[in-house]
Amino acid sequence: MKPKFYTFIALAALLAGCRGVPATGEKQARRDFNVVASQYRPANQRPALPQLTPNCSLSNYLVFALLNSPGVEAAYYDWSASVENITVARSLPDPKLTFQAYIQDVLTSVMPGLMQDFPGPGKLNVAGRVATAQSQAKYFDFESAVLQSVFEVKSAYYNLHFLDERICISRETLALLAELEKTARAQNQVGKATLQDVYGAQMEEDQLTTDIANLEDSREPLRARFKAGLGLTHDQPDPPIPTNCYATTLDLKADDLLATALARNPQIKALEAGVRMAEESIAQARKSKVPDFSAGLQAEVYRPPFYWPQASMTLPVWRDKIAAQIAAAQAGKQAAQARLTAQQISVTVDLAQGIYDYREITRNLALLDNQLIPKARHSLEIAGAGYSSGQITFFNLIDAQRALLGFQLLEVQERTRGEITLANLSLIVAGVPPTNAPLLSNNAQP
Repeated sequence: MKPKFYTFIALAALLAGCRGVPATGEKQARRDFNVVASQYRPANQRPALPQLTPNCSLSNYLVFALLNSPGVEAAYYDWSASVENITVARSLPDPKLTFQAYIQDVLTSVMPGLMQDFPGPGKLNVAGRVATAQSQAKYFDFESAVLQSVFEVKSAYYNLHFLDERICISRETLALLAELEKTARAQNQVGKATLQDVYGAQMEEDQLTTDIANLEDSREPLRARFKAGLGLTHDQPDPPIPTNCYATTLDLKADDLLATALARNPQIKALEAGVRMAEESIAQARKSKVPDFSAGLQAEVYRPPFYWPQASMTLPVWRDKIAAQIAAAQAGKQAAQARLTAQQISVTVDLAQGIYDYREITRNLALLDNQLIPKARHSLEIAGAGYSSGQITFFNLIDAQRALLGFQLLEVQERTRGEITLANLSLIVAGVPPTNAPLLSNNAQP
């Protein structure tokens, strides 16, 4: 009895060490994952984060964010799991160790055995292809998370930088208003102006002081956004804010942007992979017509050598069920294609709007820098001289001051909007990552 029993145990142990046949695309999926992992999580460990200082470049902050962002990390491990799932999907079910005994008054027969289920021909291969397409979609979800993380850091970074400019302009204007108040008091003392002018200057100062306080207070939520973009929790120290401003560049021409966006936008690429997955799901549903098999062998221990072969086959007789599976898979493909078309349309619209916004910003900045601000500054100088000589009223002087302040703040606002618009066009719409991002598009393919 013991030699036969141990034979089956040895056979089961041998089967436990078996390896399956890789599915189509499985090896490439693992190579792609290893390329990214070697940069993003070498040896499954987060690499050392770059040291952040106020004088370091924006790229250091972006690398820090990409390596430290929990959203990016979650998408990375979702992709990792989907790559491993290819092996699970294309593998045979585990063999089963069986045991049967006949007992009358005494134990008369003992039959240990081994049973293996075999899915119908082609079923494992198509299941592997479905899982491969799903892993491709998960990679592009990871790429979207990377680009979104970069955009969030850039958005908070530019808002913080230009906030300081707005505060600086407002403080300079506040100092100017203090001088205007002195002028109004001097004019009042010599009878050339009334206290109304003094009160008018004071009201403008009070309003601007409150505006500056509001701007100062808005720094905290922007700091919180910047800190969150870097993947830092509330109990970690605040990061230093960079002192230099690094402008966004977009080398692509406007005519090439749409082609680039349709070719590289990660959301479109993920939906394309979804369409491939749906196509493979149709093939998988059609395979439900194919029966599955089981085969095994039992050995009679008490009467050796005597073996009992076993075999079974499923009978896919429920035709309405099979038809429903195929119809559901076909409907899934149509839905995937519709989502892809919708995303392509959305990217086209976003691109058109972004290009218009950038051209509008460019025209506005040219108008402000070349005409409105210089003229407003000159107008204020004339108004100041005219008020001192009694030729114009204080309200004309304040209107000139308000105009200059408004144009200066609008210029900073437009520059902020321009940087964020460019970042959105290059990252989210066109899917063009920074050179240091741990993505396949930034690495040589094996």
